[in-house]
Amino acid sequence: MTPPDRRMTLKDLARELGVSTASVSNAFNRPGQLSRELRQHILSEARRMGYPGPDARARMLRTGRSRIIAVVLAETLTYSLNDAVSSELLTGVTEVLDAHGHTLLLLSGRQPGSRQMPASSSMADGFIVYGLMPDDHMMSELPAHRPLVAVDFHINGRPTVHIDNEPASWAITRHALRHPPKRVGIVCLRLSATPHNGRLTAGHDWLSAQSTITRSRLDGCFRALEDHGLNRDDIPLWNIEENTHAVCAPVIEEILDLPPDQRPDLLLCMSDRIALTALTLAEQRGIRVPEDLRLTGFDGIEEGQYRAPRLTTVRQDSIEKGRMAARMVLGLDTPSDRLLNTSLLIGETCP
Repeated sequence: MTPPDRRMTLKDLARELGVSTASVSNAFNRPGQLSRELRQHILSEARRMGYPGPDARARMLRTGRSRIIAVVLAETLTYSLNDAVSSELLTGVTEVLDAHGHTLLLLSGRQPGSRQMPASSSMADGFIVYGLMPDDHMMSELPAHRPLVAVDFHINGRPTVHIDNEPASWAITRHALRHPPKRVGIVCLRLSATPHNGRLTAGHDWLSAQSTITRSRLDGCFRALEDHGLNRDDIPLWNIEENTHAVCAPVIEEILDLPPDQRPDLLLCMSDRIALTALTLAEQRGIRVPEDLRLTGFDGIEEGQYRAPRLTTVRQDSIEKGRMAARMVLGLDTPSDRLLNTSLLIGETCP
């Protein structure tokens, strides 16, 4: 038995269970090497006996690998864990990491008052970077020799996972225009180069297509509008900086409180959260959807499909995006640019 004044080691656990040290190591680090039953037995007994698992620092010194993969999020951790799209992506990442004995480290590129990556980032064997980083300096601090996969934006020389944003936006806009609107409005998500919530004017610079998926989505909208003889310069645009109800609401209120002869009767929204905020605020004002206002979203989150009227939107598989990125960063798949297809979901907000 392990003396009570000494921390249990891997060798101690192996001796107590009557298995090899390699089996215990595999249970924590290489689950595919053991049967499911044996691995579960070792892990449950380890918990019962108070063995916390291999020391990551010691393993890193011994092997040069920590078996830790960092996901660098463009937003705060609180926002990312509450956002339906980013939480689905993290689900896909953790599925792959769990199956191959790796640990997830979450890092935020938008920590208030900080322009540096935390020191813990140096332990990671690889990085998945998700979304538009607020500061190029932070990105430059990531180790150049470690595997890195970008999701939803481009990093030169690194593999990227994207969805078909431009054709998907073209398809949903084309569907919305089957019933000709009187006035079209577009609500963008983080399009302007400087933070701005509200109506966009000619004086606002836009982020590049390499930096924000909104540019591709907007290009798809414009292409469909021009196919129907509408001039993109005549379409009012609004920008929203954060995909939350609290940030969306003031901008949507500004749109919905326009005089009826100026208010859009078709609102193309760059996310489901924006569209659902518009739907809630329209209902509060007695604006009927879809009779007085038709709405489209983008993402296909569950909330939009479980409420009435059901949201017309584009469904993207964010879980699969996470799986793809994780498999590449672990070297299970060849690193290369990947493009996932989306699907059009026709609901009652824009039949």
